[in-house]
Amino acid sequence: MFRSLLVANRGEIARRIIRTARRMGLRTIAVATEADRSWPHWREADEAVFIGSGPASESYLSLERIVAAARDNGADALHPGYGFLSENAGFAEACADAGLIFVGPPPAAMRAMGSKAEAKRLMVQAGVPVVPGYHGERQEAGFLRQKAYEIGYPLLVKAVAGGGGRGMRRVDRAVDFDAALESARREAQNAFGDDRVLLERYVGNPRHIEIQVFADGAGRTIHLGERDCSVQRRHQKVIEEAPAPGISAALRMAMGQAAVRAAEAVGYCGAGTVEFVLEPPKANGDPAFFFLEMNTRLQVEHPVTEMVTGFDIVEWQIRVAAGEALPVGQEDVRFEGHAVEVRLYAEDPRHDFRPSTGRIWAAAFPEGPGIRVDSGVAEGSVVSPFYDSMLAKVIAHGADRAEALARLRGALVETTIAGPKTNIAFLSAVTGHPDFAAGSVDTGFLDRILPVLALPEPGLGSAAPVVAGRIAAEAAQAAERVRGPWARTDAFELTGLGRRQTLAVEIEGRPAEAIIAWHHGGPAVVELDGTRIEPAPPAKVVWGDKCAFVLAEGEQLAVGFSDALDRAVGLAVDGGIVHAPMHGKVLHVAVAEGDIVAQGAPLFALEAMKMEHTLVAPIAGRVAKVRITPGEQVEEGAVAILIEPAAEAEPAAGEAAGA
Repeated sequence: MFRSLLVANRGEIARRIIRTARRMGLRTIAVATEADRSWPHWREADEAVFIGSGPASESYLSLERIVAAARDNGADALHPGYGFLSENAGFAEACADAGLIFVGPPPAAMRAMGSKAEAKRLMVQAGVPVVPGYHGERQEAGFLRQKAYEIGYPLLVKAVAGGGGRGMRRVDRAVDFDAALESARREAQNAFGDDRVLLERYVGNPRHIEIQVFADGAGRTIHLGERDCSVQRRHQKVIEEAPAPGISAALRMAMGQAAVRAAEAVGYCGAGTVEFVLEPPKANGDPAFFFLEMNTRLQVEHPVTEMVTGFDIVEWQIRVAAGEALPVGQEDVRFEGHAVEVRLYAEDPRHDFRPSTGRIWAAAFPEGPGIRVDSGVAEGSVVSPFYDSMLAKVIAHGADRAEALARLRGALVETTIAGPKTNIAFLSAVTGHPDFAAGSVDTGFLDRILPVLALPEPGLGSAAPVVAGRIAAEAAQAAERVRGPWARTDAFELTGLGRRQTLAVEIEGRPAEAIIAWHHGGPAVVELDGTRIEPAPPAKVVWGDKCAFVLAEGEQLAVGFSDALDRAVGLAVDGGIVHAPMHGKVLHVAVAEGDIVAQGAPLFALEAMKMEHTLVAPIAGRVAKVRITPGEQVEEGAVAILIEPAAEAEPAAGEAAGA
């Protein structure tokens, strides 16, 4: 066994690997960036190396910096986790060249499974079922059009390289094939630098089932059962569970054996996952399954397999990389109970799952029987725009699926994140949906239920007690300073019959005027923009900088209290304040000071968490101030652009709306 291990990753997976490595007595070395100084993973290692300022391309994706960090700090081995460089054959070879043990599969296996066409060719040779289609080298448009005719419609055009749904198009009619082919090729070239495609028969409403496999250097390959990963959004997994609901013992055995053959076909070693699509079942028989791809790394969802088998997959990875044999054979693998995992993201489900950034003012995760939380964050962590927005994974295990789901839903209720928006309420709603509870899901499940999925409304009533408390506190402070009723301007009555106090606030970033009134000794009454607000039942309140986060049922309502200068700016431009919705990099600015813009006109584009977001004008008017420049990093909530309302803006001759 080697003595020291560098973990070339961040967040929850880095903490998870470090936990096992330290238990095994290994010296651990973490890597981190300046943007991750507030994250806990690097503090939990024996040593830490800072490898860049923030952008992944200059840090976690830099092969040279990672290898140098390992070599210069005396590491014997390197664990890549998942994502970043974990499936990069060149990285594995660079580790070997530097004298480092790479905790992962051989580079040749990575390359074989990294090409969809090559992987499917090998699977056919190994007797693993693949979706009927064309996986060859010829790429002429006319030839592919003929192959599409032979396969039949509907079909999929898929990029040979890459994944995540990029370079993939569904084609339902022959007349649409040429346009779909051109579009898929263009996207594949831009995303992966490779415009080659393959064609496959479209499998409608499939389930996504994956098999955890493991192989050692002595030639033993086993599987650890299946996981159902059908609940997906934009081809990204959201919920995973083991075992898959409704899978027969015969089908489980057939898929497991096929996965083992797939791993053996490429000379695999270490942990990997073979993914299949499962067709809707035909009458009187098991559904057909087809090879989709193989992930040559640890999977995000590996904890559910650990929960039902009792094995530590990361420990096995380390021992096999050190030359040890697998500790068990296939006959020793037993499955107990059921496990479900959900991915907790910093995102806003109410606004198309837009990534959310900023400081985490409170973080609390559940504990209890059958509950496991793999978290990457803690109170004080700052969610930056540079990396994936996953904060934690919440996993629940039970004697059966019903108990596991009940524990999971209870755990989500007990989970607290204040600051960035999260998908906690969304996850609670999905796991409580009747179809999910019945196990009746496929890869189109979320698309079907999203338009009608009921999320709890935060409600302005939740803000009322916070606003009242803040105003009362400010009034008390003012009274203490003045020490007498004569200088007051809040309608104080000598008879004690009542008084009023006003305050400029922001509710979810929207400016509002709050008024609180006390009358005849009765309860305080709160008005927001002239509307009386009935206080809601007490909710948890977390205070941040100039802001209170009201938390209830997994939802968050941000109530901001501006300083005097901010209030003056807000009153001057009314609803024309455009904030940066998240921490990110300004890609370009489409307007200049003095321009006249129409409501909805694009103002600037922001890049955050690998996505581009275009901000538009909330009102029509004149651009009074532009406070951002291309290339600048802006903080969430920063005032980016100020627009004078149309009534106050007098267009100059020749100026056009939207200019």
